[in-house]
Amino acid sequence: MHLLLNGLFLIAGIRWGDWRNWRKYHSTILFLWFGDLVYNFLCYNYSMWEYHETMFTQSLLSTHTFITLLIMLVAYPASVLIYLGNFPEGKIKPVVWVLFWVALFSLVEYINLRYLDLISHHHGWSIGWSIVFNLVMFPMLRFHYKFPVAALLSSIPIIFFFIFYFHVPVHVLK
Repeated sequence: MHLLLNGLFLIAGIRWGDWRNWRKYHSTILFLWFGDLVYNFLCYNYSMWEYHETMFTQSLLSTHTFITLLIMLVAYPASVLIYLGNFPEGKIKPVVWVLFWVALFSLVEYINLRYLDLISHHHGWSIGWSIVFNLVMFPMLRFHYKFPVAALLSSIPIIFFFIFYFHVPVHVLK
């Protein structure tokens, strides 16, 4: 099922992504990858969420790590190319655009959680926290696109908030 979902992201990315200017968005894609890698490293033995494959490709996508890599390589770049490549100007349209993406990602996660069993939440994480996270992530992607160093620096307290709030046992890291 994850292959199908990522295939849909890829098709959308090909159709609506700003591929001509992909170099402009490259560092923001890397920023998103970096954030996901930090999460997967810090929470390796204490996951807030885990991906599962329940249909079709269980032998190919047998672990959270393989599914995460698929999402990082397909869904994230496609999403960034669409999100930033079509970011509207003005005062109201950008807010609506961000809320659309927050709703889209949150709805996909809700369906995957509630109906498809493609993700599970742990250690106090919930769909509500995913919505909050998406409300931070999408503006942060735009912020990184415009001000990369400031976005990297402002990510540090956000990371610490989640580590402390969810009691991530970083003392067990090597």
